[in-house]
Amino acid sequence: MPVSSHLGPGRLHRSETSSAATPVAASPGRHFGSSSYARPLAGLAMVVAVGLIVAIAVQLFRGSWTDSVPVTVISERAGLVMNPDAKVKMRGVEVGKVAYIEERPDGEAAIHLAIQRGQLRYIPSNVAVDITSSTVFGAKFVKLIPPGEPHRERLHEGQVLQGQHVTVEINTVFQQLTALLDKIDPAKLNETLGALSKALDGRGEKFGQMLAELDSFLTKLEPSLPNLREDIAALPEVLRAYADAAPDLVRIADNTTRISQTIVDEQQNLDAVLVSAIGLADIGNDVIGGNRQAITDLLHLLVPTTDLLNRYHEALNCGVAGLLPFTKAPPQPENAVVISTGFTLGIERYRYPQDLPKVNATGGPACRALGLPTLAPQTQPPFIVADTGANPWQYGNRSAMWNSDGLKQALYGPIDGPPRNATQVGQPG
Repeated sequence: MPVSSHLGPGRLHRSETSSAATPVAASPGRHFGSSSYARPLAGLAMVVAVGLIVAIAVQLFRGSWTDSVPVTVISERAGLVMNPDAKVKMRGVEVGKVAYIEERPDGEAAIHLAIQRGQLRYIPSNVAVDITSSTVFGAKFVKLIPPGEPHRERLHEGQVLQGQHVTVEINTVFQQLTALLDKIDPAKLNETLGALSKALDGRGEKFGQMLAELDSFLTKLEPSLPNLREDIAALPEVLRAYADAAPDLVRIADNTTRISQTIVDEQQNLDAVLVSAIGLADIGNDVIGGNRQAITDLLHLLVPTTDLLNRYHEALNCGVAGLLPFTKAPPQPENAVVISTGFTLGIERYRYPQDLPKVNATGGPACRALGLPTLAPQTQPPFIVADTGANPWQYGNRSAMWNSDGLKQALYGPIDGPPRNATQVGQPG
């Protein structure tokens, strides 16, 4: 039964026709049941397989499933284009990658490497390390350089290597050049380049000769570069020392200026002194030259005396030094000589011929050995026995001589002794 409705102007016109007797026919190519899900599942499986292939390829490219060991490289810097996952090569063969880069407190860079475990047996432990790049603007990589005499020991896990060289980046050069050009006035730069062009115009041969001579000079200077490097390293300490001594140096220079000014102000007096010195020298030359022979003879005559004084200077020193205490002693109450006397045991009188004087003593004065000139209280210097014919303590002398002239004269005054004959010479009185 056909149905129609009109909803007015601008409204939807709807017309429907229905028939209960007409069945619904299936559309061509449309299927119902379990077979209708096969194609979507197949498409989903294809997408998952492609995703797994891509993920596995990415992981293989990153080396996530590669067995590696950590090795550290210490370098003064890592470089501007050194990034994690950078390659580690040896003889052009990739043997690992850069895991990460660590900045140390001392300003150096610690580059942590992940070396393939299977490549360790080809890398000696004393391998050298350079941080370089394949092109001028290319990214950097770590280059392992085999040494001339490789060790038998191989590179091992956790080993620390010291980086040697880091290639300078053109990026850094351009950056520094740009910063420099920002500080330079273009007009002044143009004037400078123009003046430089005029200065070099027509002087190419001389400039080339100068460069050749500079190359020869640098060739001669190259062996001295280590010493020059040490001198430059020690230069700050030297400059600090000069800086500390600068006030004194300035004061010395100021005093030198004043001395120079004083000499200029007193130049007339200085001339007079020099003229007087010349006259004195002439007079002295005449005097000494006229008496040269007499002075020479006098000096020859003084040689024995000076030699004797030099030999006995120790005894003279002891004698003079022994008089010094008297200069510091308090004055005597009266003008007199104080004598301290005492009795000692007598010794045997002079015997002939054993007591004849002799001049056989050797060795010179020995007052220093005796403790002179200063003696401790209640002490006396020892007696030095020498071959002089006088030895009161020689073997056979009797120490106690009661019947002696010395004792008699001390008790009774001067007395005459008993008559003697030849047999009594040397006997007690």
